[in-house]
Amino acid sequence: MIKINEIFYSIQGESSYVGYPTVFVRTSGCNLRCGYCDTTYAYYSGQVMSQDAIIDEVMSHKAKFVCVTGGEPLLQKEVIPLMKRLCDLGLNVSLETSGSIDCGDVDPRVRKIIDVKTPDSGEVSSFLEENLRFADVNTEFKFVICSEADFSWSEEFAKKNNLFSRTHVLYSPAFRRVDEKWLAKKILSENSSARLQLQLHKYIWSPHSRGV
Repeated sequence: MIKINEIFYSIQGESSYVGYPTVFVRTSGCNLRCGYCDTTYAYYSGQVMSQDAIIDEVMSHKAKFVCVTGGEPLLQKEVIPLMKRLCDLGLNVSLETSGSIDCGDVDPRVRKIIDVKTPDSGEVSSFLEENLRFADVNTEFKFVICSEADFSWSEEFAKKNNLFSRTHVLYSPAFRRVDEKWLAKKILSENSSARLQLQLHKYIWSPHSRGV
């Protein structure tokens, strides 16, 4: 049984799967308290569901992509076999995780989106260095940039751990805290090898957008 905050069908707004129709399985509970968190409602609320019930709901949307997110999904051990079953069904499965829990048991078919917490997140010491061993073509390391200091720290971290040549490195501007154009120009002026990532869903579903 897994405590689920919500399951919904939407457009993927992040990662290399951005833009694809995706079923999101959001688990309840998180061990971190990042200052920019936009899903604080997932800290506690939710309902307990069986793996079969979760899979039935996912399959009802007939999507090819499913994203397991949170909260922090890896806090619940049953998420591991759930993701394996979703892969066995032929789905493109991605996992959004904070990087604070070892990803060693995650099925290798799952695309891991590992969030490296920057200093301004308030959780910079939470990253588990063992997760650096997954720096490969099927993993993406995401840095949410809140300031110029965060940018410099992220560049140093990525270079020190040779991430740019081993895996995908994504820089996201903290929503409404850092200007997207500033970050784009910063990547260019510093000759960074990072990929700019905007949270697409926050633009197409925002109250100021026209929707689709």
